[in-house]
Amino acid sequence: MSEAAQVGEKLDREFCSTREAAVRLGVSLGTVQQMVENGLLDAWKTSGGHRRIRVGSVEAFLRRHQTGNITGGSSGGLRVLIAEDDRLMQALYEKTVGTWDMPIEVKIVASGFEGLMEIGRNPPDLLVADLIMPDLDGFAMVRKLRADPQLANMDIIVVTGLSPEDIEEQGGLPADVLVYAKPIPFRELRGYIQAKLVQLQRQQRVSGQ
Repeated sequence: MSEAAQVGEKLDREFCSTREAAVRLGVSLGTVQQMVENGLLDAWKTSGGHRRIRVGSVEAFLRRHQTGNITGGSSGGLRVLIAEDDRLMQALYEKTVGTWDMPIEVKIVASGFEGLMEIGRNPPDLLVADLIMPDLDGFAMVRKLRADPQLANMDIIVVTGLSPEDIEEQGGLPADVLVYAKPIPFRELRGYIQAKLVQLQRQQRVSGQ
């Protein structure tokens, strides 16, 4: 093998295309590009203008962001994804939701990018999201989800410390996104999830007929 070929093979092992990175991470091409722009992935451009992303940075991101907590529930139940970066809030969600005797599966992630990755792998029935998070905030995450026709029917609840005026200053949220103010309204969340479970059970009975 020539020296040039050896160099090329080494580069192929160390770098991947934007599309290959998107497949590894389970997100869209646009999300990968934004991750690069935010400095979350190491990348460079070839003389032809093609972006190459360091494979090591992709693998490192996956290692850092695949440790979300999973709480209770049973398989086949309602899938709930919670995006919240505050560790105390995460613990509160985990402790409280874990006491609910309902067939739900809950995963907790700490950023908008982690949320998009998890949704790409296993779309939930309900997303509960904070708005102020690192890397990619809740505003951007919700807008990306609502722009995807395949995820247009996903229920989204925002739980935030921002005022309605603050939210409007940031461009607002889609009209079908339910917004609750912090502290976390667990009674309302539980009622919402109970209603979703009833709806899911009806759909399952209809599809089974």
